Amino acid sequence: MFGNTKKTGSENYSNSGSSSAINTLVAGTRIEGKIIAKSDIRIDGSVEGTLHCSGRLIIGAEGSVDGDSTCQNAVIEGSFKGTLVVEDQLDVRNNANVVGEIKTGKLNVDSGAVFNGNCDMGQKIKSIPKEDKKEATAS
Repeated sequence: MFGNTKKTGSENYSNSGSSSAINTLVAGTRIEGKIIAKSDIRIDGSVEGTLHCSGRLIIGAEGSVDGDSTCQNAVIEGSFKGTLVVEDQLDVRNNANVVGEIKTGKLNVDSGAVFNGNCDMGQKIKSIPKEDKKEATAS
């Protein structure tokens, strides 16, 4: 846009929403509260609160999100802390730092990324019945 030809690594991702609009929160901008986006959103600033995106959530290398987020797809290059629900695919890039409760259909974590917390992927894994746990520890 406006003649900027700098490549950020996120241009491979087309919009998931019905329009070609991408909401952008630029570096140096901080939002506290609730964000609802019907199309894709790119965060290069800071968000603290709740974020619901009907399309793709992109957290740029300088971006950070702290709170609860839901989206169709996500690419994290920066920092995320909280609860993240991704309906389809979550890509965690090599410089990303992700901490929290994650639920996603598919997960891709690049070498070098920090990924700490609980992750439910695909169908929920059934827990082992208590009787089986006792037998397993007794032997």
